[in-house]
Amino acid sequence: MDESVRVTLEDGDESDVVRIRGTADEVTVGDATFRFDIGGPDAEQGEPDGGIVVDGAADADAEVEPEPKADENDRRYVAPADAVPDRGTLRFEATAGRRRVDGILQRLDDEGIVAWENSCPHKPEVQLDRGLGALIDGDQLVCHEHGARFNCDDGYCTRGPCRGRSLSPIDVTVRDGDVFLTDDRFEAGQRLD
Repeated sequence: MDESVRVTLEDGDESDVVRIRGTADEVTVGDATFRFDIGGPDAEQGEPDGGIVVDGAADADAEVEPEPKADENDRRYVAPADAVPDRGTLRFEATAGRRRVDGILQRLDDEGIVAWENSCPHKPEVQLDRGLGALIDGDQLVCHEHGARFNCDDGYCTRGPCRGRSLSPIDVTVRDGDVFLTDDRFEAGQRLD
């Protein structure tokens, strides 16, 4: 399968939007597992020709090289802290095996840098940052599709169709002027731009 297929998996309150590349694999969310085998030459040999990419992640064929840094060989290195804009966001990708989660880094005034999944809780397939930085109005991130507003410091939605819900945080830290993933759900990270 050359093209990816977008699939939404829901199990109770949990949902996940993934793009599937390949002819055979499985995806799990909560207690639900979706297994597929579409056939094709690679599946017949028992080797999937692709994988699973959480919606919004970079194209698997695209090469993204972080700026050279002393810690660039650290798989959890994301980006230099000074690359995160004062009034915007910077996209990155967090990986766990073949699953890829699109995230955004955001600078808080004097409180450092926070990271969120680049996904609106109202419609998980909608990215807050489509590649040019998320819209920030005052101290809130704004979803471009339905106008939902999220506090920058805690991700809590104060207005819009997902009011009362929150953005999904991704744990990061700044060390020696660089941003690193500290979230145990992920093995590696890289800047997307």
